[in-house]
Amino acid sequence: MIPATDCPDAPSEPLEARIPDPLREAMRLQGFEQLTAVQRAVLEGNPEGRDLLISSQTGSGKTVALGLSMAEELIAPAAEGSAGPSVLVITPTRELASQVQRELGWLYAGVRGVHVTVCTGGTSVPGERRQLRRGPRVVVGTPGRLLDHIKSGALDCGSLGTVVLDEAAQMLDMGFREELEGLLEQTPAERRTHLVSATFPPAIRKLAERYQREPLHIQGTRLGDANRDIEHIACLVGEKDRYGALVNLLLLTGDKRVLVFVNTRAAAGDVAQSLHADGFGALPLSGELVQAQRTRTLASFRSGAVKVLVATDVAARGLDIPDVELVIHAGQPEDAEAYVHRSGRTGRAGKAGRCVTLATPRSRRFVERLMREAQVEVEWREVPTAATVRDELAARERERVASLIDDLEGVGTEHLELADELLAQRDPRAVVARLLAAVRTRGVREPVEVQPPHLRRFEEKRREERSGPRGGFKKGGFAKRSRGPSRGDFVRFEVNLGFKRGATPARLVAMLCRRGKIQGKAIGAIDIQAGRSTFEIARGSAREFEALTSRRDKRDPQTRIRRA
Repeated sequence: MIPATDCPDAPSEPLEARIPDPLREAMRLQGFEQLTAVQRAVLEGNPEGRDLLISSQTGSGKTVALGLSMAEELIAPAAEGSAGPSVLVITPTRELASQVQRELGWLYAGVRGVHVTVCTGGTSVPGERRQLRRGPRVVVGTPGRLLDHIKSGALDCGSLGTVVLDEAAQMLDMGFREELEGLLEQTPAERRTHLVSATFPPAIRKLAERYQREPLHIQGTRLGDANRDIEHIACLVGEKDRYGALVNLLLLTGDKRVLVFVNTRAAAGDVAQSLHADGFGALPLSGELVQAQRTRTLASFRSGAVKVLVATDVAARGLDIPDVELVIHAGQPEDAEAYVHRSGRTGRAGKAGRCVTLATPRSRRFVERLMREAQVEVEWREVPTAATVRDELAARERERVASLIDDLEGVGTEHLELADELLAQRDPRAVVARLLAAVRTRGVREPVEVQPPHLRRFEEKRREERSGPRGGFKKGGFAKRSRGPSRGDFVRFEVNLGFKRGATPARLVAMLCRRGKIQGKAIGAIDIQAGRSTFEIARGSAREFEALTSRRDKRDPQTRIRRA
């Protein structure tokens, strides 16, 4: 394995002379002064052009690194008679495909004959076929759509020299194994195959062994290195105060760009709708949006027309939005890799960023463990209360007034003449007061009264539950006996929803009643654990409940209910 750098703080080298002139000039126009660690490693560590296994975190510059590795192949004229592309890049999501297209597009803008096109689900198939007939040198797309174009004959893979699997681990997690194998079987045997992933679990290593030849492993950034420019904060908040804490954080951020992460499509829509009603102008981004709507949403957020984006993990994969001031984990990430991916949406390109995790007392230890696994240092702070927000906004207002006073010497003559007229016609105190009101730092709404949770009280309650007859700690996480012992005849069910994804007794009861068309009295005892929960349904309602909840829920297709 070739590490990108032995010391994370070592300065990057200047742009290398070995980079072809048009690519080096494109990088300078984009503001590049130095190569990132993974870019330098790809250039220096692979002179023989071997297959690459690149382990690199989000925001580390890996897409440009891949572009540099393709330079020799793409700058050379296309082979005479070739009808297909030279490079195929496979990504798990539409957003990541679009990001890769943009990055490779500007990098090769000065190379004649190199055009990058993208093929993803949710877009016009005839339009993509027209683009493919124009003979792009690079095609970027999602597995299913690429395979469709190959089967229809629109995409000819016979001239491929390089295939890239970007975010390979995530593609396997999303169930794309068969599509990936089908794609790779359609490509020439004599090709380079690069795999890019934040981690390399056994499934990825098996894929590498099957489709790569003596790959060179390049470690671009270790877990957590890409987040070194980010301030990581965690706030303890009661479940009922989670939304209020989110509102207060947004008020403190002002008009800067904020990305809010939640865990389900339904939550993305609900939270965005509530924030919009409170004056924040938020929009949701989730997998249920059609491509045209997703494109408009991202364009609004990228341009600054919308300041708050509420997104799920999958929908936000590959988001490359400049100057995201703050990332808020309103729904807790599933694991360290998801946390690093989410947090990497801020603090990009060497700029500082902030990341705030809203954690309930029950999930505090899980969050602490997650931060250790992500190898980031987190600072625990009190949740911003209404008084905290008011004091901070008042302090900012005083700073603005002080700045105005400091600039009095620069007032022009025409403004002084107008001031004389105003003071002659109006009460001077009233004039000054009205001008001060105009520069007042106002939030879009009043801050929310939230109460910081009492950790001591929580610890006492947890000890009581541990010593109780059925509550307490169980292998795999903390299990809470959320409702009392069952009376009557009940059937036990389970759901893949636990406190890591924000499950509470009230939320579970509401969801079960909605999906199973039952009343709350038909629900018996509930046990909430980290990644799953078990519950009891009255036997008289169990058969119909099971039939109804076995159907796919459009509002939350990830949540599955079955008999335990």
